[in-house]
Amino acid sequence: MTHALNQGSEQGPKPAANDKALYGGTSSRRVTVRDIAAAKQRGEAWPMLTAYDALTASAFDEAGIPVLLVGDSAANCHLGYDTTVPVTLDEMVMLTAAVVRGTKRSLVVADLPFGTYQEGPVQALRSATRMVKETGAGAVKLEGGERSADSIRLLTESGIAVMAHIGLTPQSVGAFGGYPVQGRGEEAATQLLRDAKAVQDAGAFAVVLELVPAELAAEVTRVLHIPTVGIGAGAACDAQVLVWTDMAGMTGGRVPRFVKQYADVRRVLSDAAKAYAEDVVGGAYPAEEHSFH
Repeated sequence: MTHALNQGSEQGPKPAANDKALYGGTSSRRVTVRDIAAAKQRGEAWPMLTAYDALTASAFDEAGIPVLLVGDSAANCHLGYDTTVPVTLDEMVMLTAAVVRGTKRSLVVADLPFGTYQEGPVQALRSATRMVKETGAGAVKLEGGERSADSIRLLTESGIAVMAHIGLTPQSVGAFGGYPVQGRGEEAATQLLRDAKAVQDAGAFAVVLELVPAELAAEVTRVLHIPTVGIGAGAACDAQVLVWTDMAGMTGGRVPRFVKQYADVRRVLSDAAKAYAEDVVGGAYPAEEHSFH
């Protein structure tokens, strides 16, 4: 990259701060789907994390994360279910409202849980309408490519922003028989490309690509004019998303290959709890400075 030098200066002007940047920008207003589209045009990569409560969401919002997903992953890592399937719309509404209350700038996207849109567009609209009205979420997310295109179209035509989700779709884990990489082989790759184009044509403002070969994800990113959000889909996607409890080391145990852990929050909390317990048992807490007279 080159730039012109100021006359009489050996060093060029410092680049102006990009106040429109999704991450690191100076704007304090809510991020919108128009901002997401503009980032794609600028070639700007951006991060997304999940959040399920006001306090965690507040921390991520303060960190500048531009998009927070209230994922149905809350079922596994927040509510104690074995899969995402059991989580209800009532539960997702409660969690999403908390995340919205805890944030000022992040675009909050809420998952529509399993069973709340599979019957078709009318059910999807009813569920999405409740979600945005009762929570203040800026968008909803639903799984499926061509099979969900009609629902996405009705929602967007009704004024509800939709993030699509293709590749490995966790709500279909029973049909997949596990968590296999999607899009391997010519036929599967062709279908994934069709799914991506279908959700774009239906009006989705972005699409999550989960567990997709990096080369295929790069091709999808190249041919779409809407942003791709990768999770286990390589580095060429426009954005990346991780479940926050995986990212911060809260989940415990084995994590997926695509996860990079940036902290060990589980150990920090465990150590803090042990230190507190030992102080209570040993009589060190509460001390005089913690008491009233």
